[in-house]
Amino acid sequence: MKRRLPVPIEGIERRICLIRGEKVMLDADLAALYQVETKTLNRAVQRNADRFPDDFMIRPTKDELENLRYQIGTSSWGGRRYQPYASTEHGVGMLSSVLNSKRAVQVNLQIIRAFVALRETGTHKDLARKIEDLQRRQKKHSEQLRAAAGVVRSR
Repeated sequence: MKRRLPVPIEGIERRICLIRGEKVMLDADLAALYQVETKTLNRAVQRNADRFPDDFMIRPTKDELENLRYQIGTSSWGGRRYQPYASTEHGVGMLSSVLNSKRAVQVNLQIIRAFVALRETGTHKDLARKIEDLQRRQKKHSEQLRAAAGVVRSR
């Protein structure tokens, strides 16, 4: 039986950004996916602060937010009065325990799958880059061996 997904993974992947070397999602994007108001999501996080240590949930600095504007390609944040929260993959996993709805659980599964897919994509890119580097080295060594063999033959 094939289930209809609440949110396509591609739509989630576009909302994942990089802050401090961590892949994160901003509170407003998460709230939109969960179909709750951002303030509702943030209240749930604040009420359960012990579930969201610094490696689960961060607050980006103004400079980091400015960098995100360029990363995401937006010109403004819509006049927010406070710094947003940014959830890591682990923070997103914890959100389903504080947002008590079936949609939250379903969306969390999709978000976690998106994080995993991005991680695997990065791994594949790393492997491809390493293979290309090895091929370049092998070609260079082959050329050096041919040149050395030519020098030996000419003697």
